[in-house]
Amino acid sequence: MGELSLGFEITALVVLVAILVTDLLLVLKRPHVPSMQECARWIGFYVSLALVFAVVLYFVGGMAPASEFVTGWLLEYSLSVDNLFVFIVIMAKFAVPKRYQQEALMVGIIIALIARAIFILAGSVIIENFAGVFYLFGVFLLWTAWKQTREDEDGGSDSFIMRAVRKVLPVSDAYDGKKLRTVVDGKKLFTPMLLVFITIGLTDVMFALDSIPAIFAVTQNPFLVFTANLFALMGLRQLYFLLGGLVDRLAYLKYGIAVVLGFIGIKLLIHAIHEAPIEFVPGFSTLEKIPEVPIWLSLAVIVVAMGAAVLASILFAPKTPTQADESGVDADH
Repeated sequence: MGELSLGFEITALVVLVAILVTDLLLVLKRPHVPSMQECARWIGFYVSLALVFAVVLYFVGGMAPASEFVTGWLLEYSLSVDNLFVFIVIMAKFAVPKRYQQEALMVGIIIALIARAIFILAGSVIIENFAGVFYLFGVFLLWTAWKQTREDEDGGSDSFIMRAVRKVLPVSDAYDGKKLRTVVDGKKLFTPMLLVFITIGLTDVMFALDSIPAIFAVTQNPFLVFTANLFALMGLRQLYFLLGGLVDRLAYLKYGIAVVLGFIGIKLLIHAIHEAPIEFVPGFSTLEKIPEVPIWLSLAVIVVAMGAAVLASILFAPKTPTQADESGVDADH
């Protein structure tokens, strides 16, 4: 693998974090519900920026870091879309006014960035000192993949959080703009926006637990891991509004994500077999003959699995009641 200089890594991180922070600060300066065209332009900009960054990595460090970054970015982007759909469900269940959803998303993205940075640093230290952790990562991702296929977003977790927080903190029944605290009948209360922030924050931490082990199967370079996560978070706010109307239509997306997580889990177990062989297990030497999974195959599986899930959702997914109503209205007209 080509070596990336420390100066390049620091400069790149400063520039990329500045871009993300600037995007988030625009929310505070001009709160609004972005149009579809505005969202598409921003997403196109961030995707183009990621591809430009991959080209820069190629010229600076060679094909290895560039291909690892692209694969890691697509992996994290896929998992971020799953995270995004959970955000949509949270916003709907807490009835967050659309005008203030951008602020909630901004807080969620900041928490996600911090949580992932912590897990990346911890993961790098653990991997360097204990290669056997790849076995745990692999099994955990296989379990997560299985859980993904059985997931029903009934909102039980946020209902539990709501009840728990209300027992500890006085929370009002209605929002007061984007404020976290309000006054009702002379009494100071927290608004439901606090519940939204707490729920999104806990969700971010749980998704970081899934995504960080997954990307370590692609690369163990902390810089590439963090930049892939950073680019996956860029444009997430705009993607939220762009996909808001598709949450009920992409019914098979979770199966595509399950396939990706399952494949990465197997890839991690194969990597663990080579990095931390368990010599006392009879016949283990036979397993060591299994070749490592190449980067190009990981990239192909991610693209094909997610593409097939989206295509299947468009072509074969059963209509939701809302879609059926819309079709009925169109037919009447």
